[in-house]
Amino acid sequence: MTREKEGENVSRPRSARAVALRSSALFAVAALTLIMPMPTATAAPDGDDAPAVRWSVAPADASGEDGRFSIQHEVEPGETVTDHITVQNLGEEEQTFTLLAADGFTTRNGRFDMLASDAKSVDAGTWIALPDEVTVAGGDSVVVPFDIRVPERAEPGDHPAGIAASVVTKRSATDGTSLGVESRVGVKVITRVAGALTPALTVDDVDTDYHPSWNPLTPGEATVTFTVTNTGNTRLAVTGHARAGTGEASFPTPDQPIGDLLPGDTRQVSVLIGGVIPLFYAPGQLVITPQAAALEGPPPPVEPVAVDFAVAAVPWSQLLVLVAAALVVLALTGSRRRAERRLQAQLRSAREEGRRSALVDDRVRTGSTR
Repeated sequence: MTREKEGENVSRPRSARAVALRSSALFAVAALTLIMPMPTATAAPDGDDAPAVRWSVAPADASGEDGRFSIQHEVEPGETVTDHITVQNLGEEEQTFTLLAADGFTTRNGRFDMLASDAKSVDAGTWIALPDEVTVAGGDSVVVPFDIRVPERAEPGDHPAGIAASVVTKRSATDGTSLGVESRVGVKVITRVAGALTPALTVDDVDTDYHPSWNPLTPGEATVTFTVTNTGNTRLAVTGHARAGTGEASFPTPDQPIGDLLPGDTRQVSVLIGGVIPLFYAPGQLVITPQAAALEGPPPPVEPVAVDFAVAAVPWSQLLVLVAAALVVLALTGSRRRAERRLQAQLRSAREEGRRSALVDDRVRTGSTR
């Protein structure tokens, strides 16, 4: 890697360009970009005789792949850094790959991607200069140098971009038209412009929901949903702890990763908290600990963010048990009262019958005496 200040006389590669698709047939383009550690891609054109193209792109030094997962540099405004990627042709035949650089972004699920070939970059993607294409023999690899030219007035902080090698394969649609499918595989490039680093995070739109257990002896669960926004100028990794009533949980989890937050990124996060005993009201708190990414030297400190909330934890299963118990008690009480009324009625009837019998006996005895 070499560094040059703007204005020095150095030899530079050509700037990256978008892929131009030219065909006499009607042409549509679909793009697929893979940006991850040691990514590979396969492009399969039409025809049984056309071999599939397989290739990979990785960070490198001047002699070859160097084991990095991504390309990261801290650069002064006006400075130029030279670095390398290696493009490996995993197929058997020689292949020419189109090289391009573009602004980077994160998707909704936190994966890093770069703008499509026909989209216009306005930030770090425009700072990268590299050859338009590279030809690689089958089973071979080629190291490609590129420059990162930081403007004099670049704002401090992290600026994401990506470098990709692409292949366009032609496929036939059912209506006879040709479909050009652009497959890209690349690496992430983060350029941190030196200056005042101000990492910061905000938490908004906190919402809660309670999920009762229908077993009255088992606590329920609470879901806390909120949005986190990177309002600073550095990448942030986010971890945290949530508590609601008698339950607590840490996040993120392997099943629900958050991923890095680039400057300006907003992401919705949901945390499931178990062991929440329903007592109608469950006070809770979110404590979110952001951490700025470190490049050269220790990362800048970031203050944790604490947010209070409350969960309406209605004990439905317990209330149903109480209602059922009350109904049983009412039913038993009503049955006992009805039995008592029947008994009293029978006793009254018996006493009335006894009085009538006694009157008849008295009359009989009186008549006999006369």
